[in-house]
Amino acid sequence: VRFDDNRVEVTKEIHAVRAMPGSDWQPLEITPGLPPERADVVIVGGGVVGWSVAYWLKRKERIRDGVRVLVVEKDPTYSQASTVLSVGGIRQQFSLPENIHLSLASAEFLRSINEHLGVLNEDPVDLQFNHSGYLFIASEKGAGIMEENYRTQRYAGAKVTLLSPAQVKEKFPWLNTEGVALASYGLENEGWFDPWSLLNALRRKAISMGVYQCFGEVTGFRYSTHSMPTDDSHQMSFKRIRYVNVRMPNSLEYQPVECAIVVNAAGAHSGKVADLAGIGSGPKDTLAAVPVPVEPRKRYVYVLHCPDGPGLDTPFLIDYSGVYCRREGLGGNYIAGLSPEEEEEPDTRDLEVDYNFFQDRIWPLLAHRVPAFECTKVASAWAGYYDYNTFDQNCILGLHPLVNNMYFATGFSGHGLQQSPAAGRALAELILDGGFRTLDLSALGFERIFHQEPVLERSIV
Repeated sequence: VRFDDNRVEVTKEIHAVRAMPGSDWQPLEITPGLPPERADVVIVGGGVVGWSVAYWLKRKERIRDGVRVLVVEKDPTYSQASTVLSVGGIRQQFSLPENIHLSLASAEFLRSINEHLGVLNEDPVDLQFNHSGYLFIASEKGAGIMEENYRTQRYAGAKVTLLSPAQVKEKFPWLNTEGVALASYGLENEGWFDPWSLLNALRRKAISMGVYQCFGEVTGFRYSTHSMPTDDSHQMSFKRIRYVNVRMPNSLEYQPVECAIVVNAAGAHSGKVADLAGIGSGPKDTLAAVPVPVEPRKRYVYVLHCPDGPGLDTPFLIDYSGVYCRREGLGGNYIAGLSPEEEEEPDTRDLEVDYNFFQDRIWPLLAHRVPAFECTKVASAWAGYYDYNTFDQNCILGLHPLVNNMYFATGFSGHGLQQSPAAGRALAELILDGGFRTLDLSALGFERIFHQEPVLERSIV
């Protein structure tokens, strides 16, 4: 009897520990690998934006397990995920106040990362944040715009300063200031960090809070439709998604997941996910015919080895030619790249790297600005996708007007990693509070696309 009593007590203790916050214990059995049969919110896309939305939904829920969240990611290896193929930069040197505020809020989140994403009995999060700042360089032609951007950035609270060519040369003697009329330098909250660390930290924390994870591909939606007459005697159809069909890896079968809300955070593939809901397939010249203007754009990243290159004070350099570079570690390695012109956009069917693009387009410009790079070699390279918003290169954040339970967090066009903490919070506010609470991001909603009113950003890299 004594043994049985002890066993009962130990069993009770085990169950108590499993039920504590941070435990992976669940009250309902779920087949490993399969999604649950129903969820309150299904997030399509398990990149850094999707997991940020998941984290903030759980953070804001009023009672534990009050919001059942499922994140669906089609690539379990993350080998082609935009998040982990990013160069990891964060800056506030934008022209659009919304972008500045998003990155300022995200920088604040990253500074206190373990207060947000620390998990009991797990190692603390180390983002390997390098606070070396961004240095934008302007020619005579672009100096006026840089001054305007500077005033906007300072008004929004960003810590930036303008430098004359002489000041640039004094601070960074390795830089050739020929053709430089003005420079803008970030003093705080700018630099770069490890994207994989942020993704894993968000995912680990969200799962510890009760978020479900599923590796599979969303192949379709089942939705209901109702129509309303318009003023011009036409019918406008509104949809509501009822089920998300998730196909499991290496299988032709799919699992339907009943849901109340869908978040499209599928990054470069979010346009295709929207197509599955019939968005953009309506009658010509109607709102229903307007597609989601997000598509994959391939970008090359080259790792250079240059033993005599710039030192530890090297900022994230953005030349007015469009070429960028930053230091990578301490071994004389650097990262460099350049966004191609519209007419030279590479094929997006694969992630193969064009090494001639570096040789022909990047190296001459880079070596002119930083003469030390005249003697450099490409050590390695990779390619990744931007979730490129062809309409205005800014994110789409909000509810679709005609599919009244599909929210979007996509189209960041290269800024998704750095803006993900604040963007995830903003979308969680929209879903749970019915509106933006901490930042007014209403200008980034879907309506601007319907009304053909682009919100343009001048500082695109």
